Amino acid sequence: MKIKSRRPVPITDKPFPLLPRLLATSFGVGYLPVAPGTWGALLAILLWLPLYFWASQPLIFWVTLTAAAVYTVAGTWASSESEKYWGKDPVIACADETVGQWISLLPLSGIAVTPWWEILLSLVLFRFFDIYKPFGIRSMERFPGGYGMMADDILAGIYSVVILLIVNYFCL
Repeated sequence: MKIKSRRPVPITDKPFPLLPRLLATSFGVGYLPVAPGTWGALLAILLWLPLYFWASQPLIFWVTLTAAAVYTVAGTWASSESEKYWGKDPVIACADETVGQWISLLPLSGIAVTPWWEILLSLVLFRFFDIYKPFGIRSMERFPGGYGMMADDILAGIYSVVILLIVNYFCL
């Protein structure tokens, strides 16, 4: 497991524009100390919870899927931009973790009453796959720029979905 430094060292004297910086850092949570990727995933859950509490099951699913798709496009662009200012795959660029966590939450959006432990399991599974990168996840990082940054987390989210679907099939 490769450990990255917490703060990126600027590789250019030009200031990083605000919009891509906000998008790349999941609206600034990537700047929080210790485990910025976990903060990006927690942000996804915090943004998802009001939807879960107040929307219908189909609406939760479609809004979550749409948010993941839109933020994948925006996050890929912003993550590519972040590499121009902070170097390859900067740790504070955590838009990829936010997208991956939303993907991981997709199977929970179709359950009338999702137990809290399943939301926590979604986070734990996603972070496990994101950190340890088994089953071809690491190979996704070979894509250039923001594509590689996003692809590995998307696949980690998909693996989390598979496990959650299995858990739901046998436990609920």
